[in-house]
Amino acid sequence: MKGSVIKYERDNIDTDVILPGPYLKIHDYAELAKHAMEGLDKDFHKRVKPGDFIVAGKNFGCGSSREHAPIALSYSGVKAVLALSFARIFYRNAVDGAFLLPIEIDESAYHDISDIDSLEIDISKNEIKNLTKNKVYKMKPFPELIGKIIQAGGLFNYKP
Repeated sequence: MKGSVIKYERDNIDTDVILPGPYLKIHDYAELAKHAMEGLDKDFHKRVKPGDFIVAGKNFGCGSSREHAPIALSYSGVKAVLALSFARIFYRNAVDGAFLLPIEIDESAYHDISDIDSLEIDISKNEIKNLTKNKVYKMKPFPELIGKIIQAGGLFNYKP
């Protein structure tokens, strides 16, 4: 998959800024998407394009265990979040619902990837190509079970 980067150089981006609480009563996913990242970036919905990637620091998706956060990001066009680490509940909500890929990267990749870089991600090789800078980074491989759930298209489709 290929896309452009929207980078937030900070840790602990919580679900309250990914999708602020007042929007939790919205059940239309397309409407939720209009408010993705609103607590941190009021212009996110203007910048994001289908297939884009978010790059962030440690503990992405911490806070409340709302599945609305990965849903809003997914329906806004985000295909993956690349972060140094994830809050486990966000990670599993993203994978189990097949909303987006939570990809863990190392410090050197995090610091080298810039806002608006173009990336190509190959999860079969655990590789991220920075097409803008002509560099290649390794991503942390998905654990075996998570890989199977991703391959199945979410937890509801997974049959052990």
